[in-house]
Amino acid sequence: MLTALDAPAEKLDDQEANFVAQIRNHGWFRSNIFEDETGPGFSYTTGFWAGAEAPEIIVFSLKSEIAHDVLWDVYRDLKAGESFPIGQRLSTVFSNIEAVLLPVSKDFYPAYLGWSRWFYAGDDWPCLQLIWPDSQGIFPWEEGYEERFANSQPNLTGAPWPSI
Repeated sequence: MLTALDAPAEKLDDQEANFVAQIRNHGWFRSNIFEDETGPGFSYTTGFWAGAEAPEIIVFSLKSEIAHDVLWDVYRDLKAGESFPIGQRLSTVFSNIEAVLLPVSKDFYPAYLGWSRWFYAGDDWPCLQLIWPDSQGIFPWEEGYEERFANSQPNLTGAPWPSI
Protein backbone atom coordinates (compact mmCIF):
# COMPACT_ATOMS: atom_id res chain seq x y z
CA MET A 1 0.00 0.00 0.00
CA LEU A 2 1.39 3.36 -0.99
CA THR A 3 0.99 6.21 1.45
CA ALA A 4 2.31 9.74 1.80
CA LEU A 5 5.35 8.13 3.43
CA ASP A 6 6.31 7.08 -0.11
CA ALA A 7 5.95 10.58 -1.59
CA PRO A 8 9.11 12.40 -2.67
CA ALA A 9 9.94 15.07 -0.08
CA GLU A 10 10.07 17.81 -2.72
CA LYS A 11 6.42 17.14 -3.59
CA LEU A 12 5.24 17.94 -0.03
CA ASP A 13 4.50 21.41 1.29
CA ASP A 14 5.65 22.33 4.80
CA GLN A 15 2.44 21.18 6.51
CA GLU A 16 2.41 17.88 4.62
CA ALA A 17 6.10 17.30 5.33
CA ASN A 18 5.53 17.90 9.06
CA PHE A 19 2.56 15.52 9.06
CA VAL A 20 4.60 12.78 7.37
CA ALA A 21 7.56 13.41 9.71
CA GLN A 22 5.32 12.92 12.76
CA ILE A 23 4.16 9.56 11.41
CA ARG A 24 7.73 8.53 10.58
CA ASN A 25 8.90 9.47 14.07
CA HIS A 26 5.99 8.19 16.15
CA GLY A 27 4.13 5.71 13.94
CA TRP A 28 0.95 7.76 13.88
CA PHE A 29 -0.44 11.27 14.12
CA ARG A 30 -3.53 12.68 15.85
CA SER A 31 -5.54 15.36 14.10
CA ASN A 32 -7.60 17.46 16.50
CA ILE A 33 -10.64 19.35 15.25
CA PHE A 34 -12.21 21.92 17.54
CA GLU A 35 -15.92 22.12 18.29
CA ASP A 36 -17.78 24.68 16.19
CA GLU A 37 -21.32 25.56 15.14
CA THR A 38 -21.49 22.44 12.94
CA GLY A 39 -20.68 19.91 15.63
CA PRO A 40 -18.56 18.62 18.48
CA GLY A 41 -14.79 18.55 18.49
CA PHE A 42 -13.04 15.32 17.66
CA SER A 43 -9.68 13.63 17.26
CA TYR A 44 -8.67 11.00 14.74
CA THR A 45 -5.60 8.98 13.98
CA THR A 46 -3.54 8.57 10.85
CA GLY A 47 -0.92 5.84 10.72
CA PHE A 48 -2.57 3.03 12.68
CA TRP A 49 -3.41 1.23 9.42
CA ALA A 50 0.02 1.75 7.86
CA GLY A 51 2.10 1.08 10.96
CA ALA A 52 0.07 -1.31 13.10
CA GLU A 53 -2.26 -2.89 10.51
CA ALA A 54 -5.17 -1.68 12.64
CA PRO A 55 -8.09 0.59 11.76
CA GLU A 56 -7.73 4.30 12.30
CA ILE A 57 -9.81 5.65 15.19
CA ILE A 58 -12.00 8.71 15.59
CA VAL A 59 -13.37 9.88 18.93
CA PHE A 60 -15.64 12.82 19.72
CA SER A 61 -15.97 15.31 22.55
CA LEU A 62 -13.01 14.32 24.68
CA LYS A 63 -10.55 16.88 25.99
CA SER A 64 -7.59 17.01 23.62
CA GLU A 65 -5.11 15.68 26.20
CA ILE A 66 -7.37 12.79 27.16
CA ALA A 67 -7.97 11.84 23.53
CA HIS A 68 -4.24 11.96 22.86
CA ASP A 69 -3.37 9.78 25.87
CA VAL A 70 -6.10 7.24 25.10
CA LEU A 71 -5.08 6.97 21.44
CA TRP A 72 -1.39 6.60 22.41
CA ASP A 73 -2.30 3.77 24.76
CA VAL A 74 -4.37 2.08 22.05
CA TYR A 75 -1.52 2.44 19.54
CA ARG A 76 1.03 0.95 21.97
CA ASP A 77 -1.33 -1.95 22.71
CA LEU A 78 -1.85 -2.59 18.99
CA LYS A 79 1.90 -2.53 18.32
CA ALA A 80 2.33 -5.03 21.18
CA GLY A 81 -0.07 -7.40 19.40
CA GLU A 82 -3.29 -6.69 21.26
CA SER A 83 -6.52 -6.50 19.30
CA PHE A 84 -9.78 -4.79 20.16
CA PRO A 85 -13.03 -6.51 19.20
CA ILE A 86 -15.48 -4.44 17.20
CA GLY A 87 -19.01 -3.95 18.47
CA GLN A 88 -18.33 -5.26 21.97
CA ARG A 89 -17.97 -3.54 25.31
CA LEU A 90 -14.31 -3.01 26.15
CA SER A 91 -12.95 -2.32 29.61
CA THR A 92 -9.34 -1.85 28.48
CA VAL A 93 -9.52 1.41 26.52
CA PHE A 94 -10.40 3.82 29.33
CA SER A 95 -9.26 3.29 32.89
CA ASN A 96 -12.62 3.77 34.56
CA ILE A 97 -15.40 3.25 31.98
CA GLU A 98 -16.27 0.89 29.17
CA ALA A 99 -15.98 1.79 25.49
CA VAL A 100 -17.22 0.38 22.20
CA LEU A 101 -15.55 0.49 18.78
CA LEU A 102 -17.88 0.67 15.78
CA PRO A 103 -17.02 0.79 12.05
CA VAL A 104 -17.22 4.21 10.42
CA SER A 105 -19.08 4.32 7.11
CA LYS A 106 -16.92 5.55 4.26
CA ASP A 107 -19.72 8.05 3.56
CA PHE A 108 -18.34 10.06 6.50
CA TYR A 109 -14.66 9.97 5.51
CA PRO A 110 -14.76 13.22 3.46
CA ALA A 111 -16.39 15.22 6.26
CA TYR A 112 -14.27 13.94 9.14
CA LEU A 113 -11.04 12.27 8.03
CA GLY A 114 -9.34 14.64 5.62
CA TRP A 115 -5.71 14.12 6.57
CA SER A 116 -6.09 10.34 6.63
CA ARG A 117 -7.67 10.44 3.17
CA TRP A 118 -4.73 12.51 1.95
CA PHE A 119 -2.17 10.23 3.61
CA TYR A 120 -3.70 7.04 2.13
CA ALA A 121 -4.56 8.71 -1.21
CA GLY A 122 -8.23 7.76 -0.92
CA ASP A 123 -10.60 5.78 1.25
CA ASP A 124 -9.22 2.24 1.02
CA TRP A 125 -8.56 1.79 4.75
CA PRO A 126 -10.76 1.11 7.78
CA CYS A 127 -11.74 3.46 10.58
CA LEU A 128 -13.51 2.82 13.87
CA GLN A 129 -15.42 5.23 16.06
CA LEU A 130 -14.54 5.02 19.74
CA ILE A 131 -17.78 5.47 21.68
CA TRP A 132 -17.87 6.35 25.38
CA PRO A 133 -20.86 6.15 27.72
CA ASP A 134 -22.48 8.90 29.77
CA SER A 135 -21.70 9.44 33.45
CA GLN A 136 -23.94 6.50 34.40
CA GLY A 137 -22.22 4.08 31.97
CA ILE A 138 -25.08 4.22 29.46
CA PHE A 139 -24.26 4.31 25.74
CA PRO A 140 -26.05 6.52 23.17
CA TRP A 141 -28.18 3.63 21.90
CA GLU A 142 -29.38 2.61 25.34
CA GLU A 143 -32.48 3.70 27.23
CA GLY A 144 -31.71 6.45 29.73
CA TYR A 145 -28.69 7.96 27.96
CA GLU A 146 -28.17 11.43 29.42
CA GLU A 147 -29.78 14.11 27.24
CA ARG A 148 -26.89 16.52 27.85
CA PHE A 149 -24.66 14.22 25.78
CA ALA A 150 -27.14 13.78 22.92
CA ASN A 151 -25.04 15.79 20.45
CA SER A 152 -21.62 14.80 21.76
CA GLN A 153 -21.05 11.76 19.56
CA PRO A 154 -22.58 11.70 16.09
CA ASN A 155 -23.30 8.23 14.79
CA LEU A 156 -20.83 7.59 11.94
CA THR A 157 -21.83 3.98 11.32
CA GLY A 158 -24.19 4.84 8.48
CA ALA A 159 -26.94 2.83 10.20
CA PRO A 160 -28.97 3.18 13.39
CA TRP A 161 -26.96 2.78 16.59
CA PRO A 162 -26.60 -0.95 17.35
CA SER A 163 -27.92 -2.68 20.44
CA ILE A 164 -24.87 -4.01 22.24
